[in-house]
Amino acid sequence: MTYHPKSDFMRVMIERGFLADCTDYQGLDEALVKGIVPAYIGFDATAKSLHVGSLIQIMMLRWLQKTGHKPITLMGGGTTKVGDPSFRSDERPLLGPDQIAENIAGIQKVFAKYIDYADGPNGALMLDNAEWLDGLNYLDFLRDIGRHFSVNRMLSFESVKSRLDREQSLSFLEFNYMILQAYDFLELNRRYGCLLQMGGSDQWGNIVNGIDLTRRVLDQEIYGLTSPLLTTSDGKKMGKSQNGAIWLNEEMLSAYEFWQFWRNTTDADVGRFLKLYTELPLDECERLGALQGSEINEAKIVLANEVTALCHGRAAAEAAEATAREVFEKGGVGDDLPTLALPAAELVEGISLAQLVVRSGLAKSGKDGKRLIAEGGLKVNDETCTDAGRMFTAADLVSPVKLSAGKKRHALVELG
Repeated sequence: MTYHPKSDFMRVMIERGFLADCTDYQGLDEALVKGIVPAYIGFDATAKSLHVGSLIQIMMLRWLQKTGHKPITLMGGGTTKVGDPSFRSDERPLLGPDQIAENIAGIQKVFAKYIDYADGPNGALMLDNAEWLDGLNYLDFLRDIGRHFSVNRMLSFESVKSRLDREQSLSFLEFNYMILQAYDFLELNRRYGCLLQMGGSDQWGNIVNGIDLTRRVLDQEIYGLTSPLLTTSDGKKMGKSQNGAIWLNEEMLSAYEFWQFWRNTTDADVGRFLKLYTELPLDECERLGALQGSEINEAKIVLANEVTALCHGRAAAEAAEATAREVFEKGGVGDDLPTLALPAAELVEGISLAQLVVRSGLAKSGKDGKRLIAEGGLKVNDETCTDAGRMFTAADLVSPVKLSAGKKRHALVELG
């Protein structure tokens, strides 16, 4: 990137590694210097929480506000009814309005931690595209909006081509998604003066569509900016772990488990993740990322603390670190470990170790649990146990039992 930005926002995007591409670097940079730029990112309401894969976009909106501009978080209450086909091999399951509303309420809790929605020149807006999509008249929409789209061009987008090349079905419902997303940008510009859409680099085609449509219909100059699609240095998709998605809502994943995910970052990713997911100064991110040997572990603790403090609060980050130190360094139990509470009534005939491993979240299935135990990868109260059929009754759980899968994953089992 040879462009030298004048605006604080573009400087942060480039220096900290958020920027993959931009439709017009100079034009956007000048708009950002000239005044407050309203900018949006769309989030479909397919679950009750966003996960770590969306955190790069949330941090972009946070930096936008910190540098004096106006973030718009657009909930896809309308588009979720269709489903984004981008780089998916199958059609998304369709959700009903009640489930979508419940998901939006959960996602809004995440945003409130990162972005300020108070009234003011750069106070964020929380919007829902159902506001303009639900009332569309199909014939009017085809005539006024559909005529601006070339099917030939839509078929050339990588997200569509990849499905067709694999001879996988792409329904007309999904094919309409990119038209609806383009229409969102048009409506946000018309209603709220929105000048910029941001998103992951897989959204490039959808963003360009919105820019073209808005130029044609409203004769407005607007911009697009994308972030890289993040994978970890070992090639895994960001946001997923061995046990599933790393959710940002505490009801779906405890602050301790969230902290652990960041603490377990591979050495090669520490510096990059500090720049993207924390607000530590750049030189500090680079210093910590360059540490070697056992010192890099302290950098990982800083990363885990800073990311957890933003998402769950500083007290939760400190509690997670204290628990981790107690568990790993002193071999203690720790107050904040994921805990499975079992009622005594459920333990009349006892419960096997294999079942406990699954119920506590340390294995995905009974088969996985039995393999973990058979291979000597499980400890009960810090003692290796290879008997998957070992039974536990209420008497065994009078004091909490600590289960450990490897060195880094632990859970408590106690009487509920």
